[in-house]
Amino acid sequence: MPVTFRKSIRIFPGVRLNINRRSWSITLGANHGPHHTVSSTGQRTTSMDLPGGFGFRRRTRRR
Repeated sequence: MPVTFRKSIRIFPGVRLNINRRSWSITLGANHGPHHTVSSTGQRTTSMDLPGGFGFRRRTRRR
């Protein structure tokens, strides 16, 4: 069984610093609704939580 590590720190309202074993990322946005994440690995994610357990996620990588 693999061991994982993930820590999320709230910097300001609507801004979080996420740290895991491989990288770190900054998330901008509220808990519900649209939010944008930029990772140290170059990955950018735009996502939105929708009612009823549904959601939308779009990922892009920086070249």
